[in-house]
Amino acid sequence: MSAVREQLPEGRYGRSADEAADRKLRITGAVLGVLFLGLLGWFGWHYVVDNKISAEMIKFDVVSATEVQVHLEIRKDEGVQGVCTLRSRSEDGVEVARKDVRIDDPGTRIDRVFTLRTTAHATSAELMGCTAR
Repeated sequence: MSAVREQLPEGRYGRSADEAADRKLRITGAVLGVLFLGLLGWFGWHYVVDNKISAEMIKFDVVSATEVQVHLEIRKDEGVQGVCTLRSRSEDGVEVARKDVRIDDPGTRIDRVFTLRTTAHATSAELMGCTAR
């Protein structure tokens, strides 16, 4: 005579091992997701709040084969000093000039034109970024 194994009603006697593992996985995923969002928010907050100097390149003008002029509008907290990095590239993408310009003016909004001396004919200029000192 063959022994007939009787099936127990599912969920009647507690959770199965698979359900417990799934629950642990979901909790772990939720905790990691919350930590990731918190870290992302923290980096975003510090980028916006701690950045005491920012600039925007209004325009650039290739004056000659060895000179580019860059017009910057700089916004900063009063009394903050900093450095902005500018660079220029040739048509084939090679960097032909790089310059760190000091921002020492005491005002909060500065409009200035900076000159970059290039090693070859430039076709573009860009603002790499600014940092407060």
